[in-house]
Order: sequence, then C-alpha cells, then structure tokens
Amino acid sequence: MKRLALFTAVAAFSAAAQAAPVTYVIDNSHTYPHFSYNHLGFSNQTHKFDKTSGKVVLDRVGKAGSVAVVIDATSVNTGHALFNEHLQSADFFDTARHPTITFTSSKMAFRGYQPVSLVGDLTIKGVTRPVTLTLTHFKCQPHPMLKVEACGANASTQVKRSEFNMGKNVPFVSDEVTLTLAIEAVKEQPAAQ
Repeated sequence: MKRLALFTAVAAFSAAAQAAPVTYVIDNSHTYPHFSYNHLGFSNQTHKFDKTSGKVVLDRVGKAGSVAVVIDATSVNTGHALFNEHLQSADFFDTARHPTITFTSSKMAFRGYQPVSLVGDLTIKGVTRPVTLTLTHFKCQPHPMLKVEACGANASTQVKRSEFNMGKNVPFVSDEVTLTLAIEAVKEQPAAQ
C-alpha cells in the first residue's frame, strides 16, 4: 500500500514538473491600470484607464512567465471630460500619434511558486524605458462564476514622466508618477472547432 502511495505521489510530482505554461487573457472588465502623482503639493491625484487588453503566460512549476499589456491611452479617465482631453494632448499622452501604452516582460521573478516582480519595457508616447513592476498581490484559483482558472495581480512601479516626454508643469506637478496595474486574467480556452 505504501508503494502505491509513493508511486502516486511521484507520478503526480512528475506530471506537475512537466506542466506546460498556461496562457491567461486579460479581462478588461476587471482590469484597471491607474496612475498617481502629486498635484501642486495639495494632494495626490489618481486617474485610470478604462480599456486594457493583453495576455499573461505563466509557468509556476518552471518559475517563468511573460506579460504583454496594451492600454488604450484614449480611455484615460479622470472623471472630467475636459481634463481627459487635456491629458490626451501633445503635452501629455499625445494620443493622436501614440494611442496605446504597452508593457512587455519575459522576466518574471518568483519566491517559491509565487511571482514577485516583472522586469520589462514600458512604452509611453513612443518612448521605451526598462522598468520593474513589484507585485503586491497575486492569486490564481478557479473563477467562481466563469468556472475556469483565473489569476489576479496588483503590480506597481514609479517612473519619471519627463523621461517619456511628458514633463510639462514639472516641478509644480510631480515628475514622479506611480503606475499600478490591477489585473484579472482568465485561462485561454481552446478555439471552438
């Protein structure tokens, strides 16, 4: 009986060790990239983007993964239409020429089987810079409503907007901006035949 239990455990471990990477598709309805900055020393302001797409590939056994996130910069949402237009102007996101913001990473650091950071390239307004996103939360489990595996994460980094040709009003409005990705992604399903 002990041999059977040992064989079962070894077989299960072997199957897990050979597990293939899993692809998750970003759920736009539960993904909110947002950014925070200090406004004139009065307060810290936070605004978001309403449209995000992309994929996460995760191999927890192999401790590897990749991320490709595309944020629609025209979906910036400050709560005020006039300010949304202002942020889309050439002084800031310049969405007429650069309608998307992207983050791509193929370097995922793990602690145990949990990813803890992503090193990759952030592109804003046509300028690409290396950044490290620190994961402050990560969880995968079966989605209770969709009945498929899903993962969620919160990751953040700080950048200087002047490094992306968006330095208008510095230092009155802070150059340092905290970017946060609050992401939920659902396991990609095979295409229907």
